[in-house]
Amino acid sequence: MKTEFYGLGGINNERLDFAVICAAYKGKWIFVRHRDRNTWEIPGGHREEDEDINATAARELYEETGATDYDMEAVCDYSVTRDGKTTFGRVFHARVRKIGSLPETEIGEVIFLKDMPDSLTYPEIQPLLYKRVLEHLKCKVRS
Repeated sequence: MKTEFYGLGGINNERLDFAVICAAYKGKWIFVRHRDRNTWEIPGGHREEDEDINATAARELYEETGATDYDMEAVCDYSVTRDGKTTFGRVFHARVRKIGSLPETEIGEVIFLKDMPDSLTYPEIQPLLYKRVLEHLKCKVRS
């Protein structure tokens, strides 16, 4: 498996399949657990047909965390190649101010942590996306 990163717009918008949102709330990162799994994930998911990738990010953040008030920014585009097939996505960072009730979705639990949990659903991909967001945030602080 190979993961590559690109600047925003480096991938044609129509090719972006996924939105992944590294979201922070009260100084901690938000992770979610699908109700049929016992591993943790960064919030995010598939883009719906004819949906703008930014709308995907907003929808997924709400559906998976209950976040209702937040600032969100796109960080970068990425690709994952596995078994000869390449998929594309966009990574976002969100600062969540308010979380409401969790909507009825596939999410079974939401947790708030200082760092990534050990048990990840996608251990080859999620740490790389998380690291990219941390690098982005460090660059913003230096600016």
